[in-house]
Amino acid sequence: MKTQNILPALALAGGSVAQTPAGFTPSVSAHLDVIFGNTARQPTIGTSKALNGTYVWMMIDLDASTNFANPKAGQQATYLHTVLRDFKSSGKTTDSGVYTLTTTATGPVSWFGPAPPAENPPHPHRYTNLLWEQPANWAIPQAASTMLQSKRSGFNVTDFQKAAGLSDPVFANYFNVTG
Repeated sequence: MKTQNILPALALAGGSVAQTPAGFTPSVSAHLDVIFGNTARQPTIGTSKALNGTYVWMMIDLDASTNFANPKAGQQATYLHTVLRDFKSSGKTTDSGVYTLTTTATGPVSWFGPAPPAENPPHPHRYTNLLWEQPANWAIPQAASTMLQSKRSGFNVTDFQKAAGLSDPVFANYFNVTG
């Protein structure tokens, strides 16, 4: 992956106009800020308004290949990068006024940053970030846990949402990264 291609795209991730890509389900209209320092570290997430409650955050790549060694030989599939629970308001804002959310959780799927392989010709990967309200006393149902651990390539967000007992996402963001 070429660093010069990813860093400008990630710097703009907090400012994209569309919240979920065209045709993506579930569609979300409220903007989630996703602010990267570098891709090795989990980004800061936040919103333009202060939130109460607890949240679940997910990042997926809608344009991954089922064949990581030879992307052209595989089929396009959604790849699950990260699912972290227990996000709450930090009580702080960034210099640009974003109310940040933080968590000490490292799962159920730990941070795995955007890293599309170099492709010839290059093609963009749509990294989509979703934020759900986390129900009180939420325990991940076994069916949802199994999906998270066994189906990273070909991941189905709608099936996970239903199995996890989550309502529709409340905030979202996507950005393109070219490998």
